[in-house]
Amino acid sequence: MKRMKTISLFLCLFFHSIIAYAQPAFIDHYPDTLIKKRLNTVIITGAITYTAGLSFLSFIWYKDHERVPFHYYNDGKGYLQMDKAGHAYVAYHISYNAYYALRWAGLDKKRALIYGGPLGLVFQTPIEIFDGMYEGYGFSWWDMAANAVGSTIFTVQEAFWDEQIVLMKFSYSPSGYPKYHHILGDNEVESFFKDYNGHTYWLSANLKQITGIQGLPAWLNIAVGYSGNGMIKEFENPEYYLGEPFPELKRYRQYLFSLDIDLSRIHSNKKWITIILKQINLIKIPFPTLEINEVDGIKFRPLYF
Repeated sequence: MKRMKTISLFLCLFFHSIIAYAQPAFIDHYPDTLIKKRLNTVIITGAITYTAGLSFLSFIWYKDHERVPFHYYNDGKGYLQMDKAGHAYVAYHISYNAYYALRWAGLDKKRALIYGGPLGLVFQTPIEIFDGMYEGYGFSWWDMAANAVGSTIFTVQEAFWDEQIVLMKFSYSPSGYPKYHHILGDNEVESFFKDYNGHTYWLSANLKQITGIQGLPAWLNIAVGYSGNGMIKEFENPEYYLGEPFPELKRYRQYLFSLDIDLSRIHSNKKWITIILKQINLIKIPFPTLEINEVDGIKFRPLYF
């Protein structure tokens, strides 16, 4: 059941990105003094978005679940930790968005890091508390740890280097597994959120920054990805489905090595192009990829997304 909460996390990420990716996308520097009008815009937009998200959880998501005493849920081994990678990814980008929105509003680096850096963890904590109050879910310390890791990856880089040398990115490709079980989605949209077999989470590092080779393009990255395969239910696959024996699927991890493009380092004189590039920089750009897993060993993929 924990897997399906990915929907609310992705929605929170999407709407919160509106206030932070758009405005600072085409400015070269941030204000030296606080601009109260901008700060109010950031606060009000974030508050409305988050309140709407919590209302959705309270009145729609949990409406068919019984309210129970607060309880915990140990899902550390669920879905080969793909859910945890997703939590870290979302927390990273919420912190990213919050920090740059506050800089756009005129907060200095120190205060923007103090208030914006931990926001990926802060925003997702009430969601975990909600989970602890309803049957079929539960408060997960593993989720909390993953949220903290995501926010930390952003905050540490910004604090020490004033930029994100290593980005967290996401890619998705239909796995074909939803045909085996409705829990992975009844259509392509549902499967995008519910089928972790199609998810890949990446750490994408800027080659010029980490190697010091000045001749490299400023936008060229090297990426390390993690994914899982053969997963139907959270901890193990069913033996039967609809009265029939379920196909034997091996659950295994995938480790991927590829190139990537940091679209935020591609500059354009047109503001709308810059904004679009920053918005889609959440996503890993398809490239030839080397995959290592226990089933195929080393496998070359001409184009992986």
